[in-house]
Amino acid sequence: MEIKINSNTRNELLSRSEIAFTATYEGATPSRMDIGAKIAALQNVPIENLILSPLQSRFGLRAVQGVARIYDSAEALKATERAYLVARGQKKEEAQ
Repeated sequence: MEIKINSNTRNELLSRSEIAFTATYEGATPSRMDIGAKIAALQNVPIENLILSPLQSRFGLRAVQGVARIYDSAEALKATERAYLVARGQKKEEAQ
């Protein structure tokens, strides 16, 4: 998977960076966790401070366009983002 950053905007009011990107891939569509981990590694930030929303793919193209929001801290993320978006980015708990 290759990720191309289209724009990187700093939003000081919300203590975050907003990154528009295009991810190209071979084979199956990558999961949100895979895309988030790759962007976090490229930007050298913890994955816990990153939210992906929205992700859009088109039929027949092997590319996904999206926006990643990277917060300065976990507290800023929890104060700003909706709970379902935060939960969407977390790993699912294993059934016991």
